Amino acid sequence: MNLLEANNITKRYHNHTALNNVTIHVPEGSVYGLLGPNGAGKTSLIRIINQITGPDSGEVKFKGVHLNPSHVEQIGYMPEERGLYRKMAVGEQALYLAQLKGLSKQEALKRLKYWFERMEIMPWWKKKVEELSKGMAQKVQFVVTVLHEPPLLIFDEPFSGFDPVNAELIKNEILELKKKGSTIIFSTHRMDSVEEMCDYIALINKSEKILDGPVKEIRHQFKNNLYEVDFEGNWISFGNALWAGFELVRKVEEDGILKAHVKLLGNSTPNDLLHALLPVCKIHNFKELIPTVNEIFISLVTGQAIGVAPTNKEL
Repeated sequence: MNLLEANNITKRYHNHTALNNVTIHVPEGSVYGLLGPNGAGKTSLIRIINQITGPDSGEVKFKGVHLNPSHVEQIGYMPEERGLYRKMAVGEQALYLAQLKGLSKQEALKRLKYWFERMEIMPWWKKKVEELSKGMAQKVQFVVTVLHEPPLLIFDEPFSGFDPVNAELIKNEILELKKKGSTIIFSTHRMDSVEEMCDYIALINKSEKILDGPVKEIRHQFKNNLYEVDFEGNWISFGNALWAGFELVRKVEEDGILKAHVKLLGNSTPNDLLHALLPVCKIHNFKELIPTVNEIFISLVTGQAIGVAPTNKEL
C-alpha cells in the first residue's frame, strides 16, 4: 500500500519549469530517497507534499485521500534551510513547536526529555539557539520534526553540516523510526546513505523523473556482466585464457595480487569464466561487479557509460 502518491506533478516559476509531469509512489513503511543534482526539482516536490506551495497541475494523495490541510499534523518536515528562532531558548522553542503539532504541554515535555537525553543535548535546554553550533541546532530541529510521531517524515538533506559521528547517529535514528512504522522520504547527496538506508529511490534531473523503483532492482537492472577476479599468476596466461567469450576490461596490481575486471560476452556464464581461468592461475576472490547507486546516478545525469571505480595501481 502506498502512503503517499504524487501524480503528474508540474510546477513552474515564471519562465522556469521546476517539475515536469513527475510521479512518485511512496510505499508505507519504506525509506524513499529523492535523488538528483542541485536545481533538479527535489525541494520543489517536497514543498508541494508539505503544502507550502501547490502544483500547477497534478495531484497528491495521502493514505488514498487528496492532500488537504488536515494532513499537516501527520507529516514531519525538516527542511534543508533550518527554521529555528535564533533568539529563543532551545527548550522553550522546542516546547512551543511541539504544542503547535497537537501535543499537550505535559506530553510534549515528556517526549522532549526523552529525545534531548537520547541526542545528548539536554545541557542546552536553556541556551539560546544562536549559541548552538550548526550541528547542535540541527539535532534540535531533528527532534522537533519527529517528536509528534507522524506517519510520514520528510528530511531534506538531513546530513548537511553534520560531522561523521553525528551523521551516523541521525542515520541510525532514521532507521529506528522506520522500524517503529514511520514512512520516510529524504533528499540527499550522500550516495553511501542511499545504499544503506533506502528501499526505493527516484532520480529527478532537469525537472523530470528519469528513474524510480526498488534500489536492489535498479542496481541489477544496470549491471553489465562484469566480474572482478583476484588471482596469483601472470597476465599473459590469464589473457590467453580469455581468448573466447570474455573481454579483459581492466588490469590492476595491489600488494602482489593481480586484479582483473572481466566482461562476459555472448552467452558466456560465470562458470565458463572460472573453468577457463582455474587451470592457469590461483583465484583468491571472484565476484560480480554490480553498479552502485552513485555510479548509476552519475551515468544518467552526465550521459557517461557506467564504469568501475578506479583502483590504486591500474596497469
